[in-house]
Amino acid sequence: MTPADLTPVREHIASRIIGQHKFIDSMLVCLLSDGHLLVEGMPGLAKTTAVKALAEAIEGDFHRIQFTPDLLPSDLIGTDIYRHEQGEFEFRPGPLFHNVLLADEVNRAPAKVQSALLEAMAEHQITVGQRTYPLPKLFMVLATQNPVEQEGTYHLPEAQLDRFLMQAVVTYPTREEELEILALDSRQQTEPEPEPAQPLSQEQLFQMRRNVAELYLDPKLHSYIVDLVQATRHPKLYDADLARWCRFGASPRASIALARCARARAWLDGDEFVAPHHIQLVAPEILRHRLLLTFEAEAEGITTDEFVNRLLNLVAIP
Repeated sequence: MTPADLTPVREHIASRIIGQHKFIDSMLVCLLSDGHLLVEGMPGLAKTTAVKALAEAIEGDFHRIQFTPDLLPSDLIGTDIYRHEQGEFEFRPGPLFHNVLLADEVNRAPAKVQSALLEAMAEHQITVGQRTYPLPKLFMVLATQNPVEQEGTYHLPEAQLDRFLMQAVVTYPTREEELEILALDSRQQTEPEPEPAQPLSQEQLFQMRRNVAELYLDPKLHSYIVDLVQATRHPKLYDADLARWCRFGASPRASIALARCARARAWLDGDEFVAPHHIQLVAPEILRHRLLLTFEAEAEGITTDEFVNRLLNLVAIP
């Protein structure tokens, strides 16, 4: 399999949304890395549309869950139903047993529902009663959250955010892109939406994942990845301001994510090995939700992206 085999998937997503190329790349990197994606952005920026377009271009089941404060864990994982005729309980699977799951506005559900989702993401299985059920081999969660509206929401704990491989931030379109959005909307009102020519089969996807995993990553770049993550935990070794700004650094999951996503990024670019710039390209989306800044940093208007960019300038490449 080559990156060209993934082109129909990218083109199908691009036929549904205008711009947002970085967001599309993040979805494809997570897909190739067998990870989950947290998507943050203002309402109306086509987050849900993009995720649905990705699911349409892949062979598998898709399900969307609108998270609300009254949602229960059983609404996600399923429940045992008593069958009077048989005189026994029968398990009825919930939405988690689909291949691609859109958790819309994940921060609107209470902690116990978030925990049920995030446990399934980490373990690829769920437990009901005394029985454990495996989830599908292809299981990808794309969760969205609104960054500004806090009323009626439940903040995702930092320890649980770590379960997401990457966090993508969707921004407003440019003026030219918004003009294209109007033109696209006009076409969609009069013409049928294009269907993917041939959905990507799961076997093709798994072969792509094997190809990505086999891509060469030099041991020196292993050291660079570890140095980056270690620098988030001991920033005073690099810069006094970084030490003032960071309360907690990234976990070893960040190191694993950097290696996986850098391989996926290099494979998408058609390169035969991972280079330092591949690591630097994926670092902001891997680290932004794994760092906890100090109140001092927030008072100074420092964001996690600014922290990561400064870190990338200070940590030497072997």
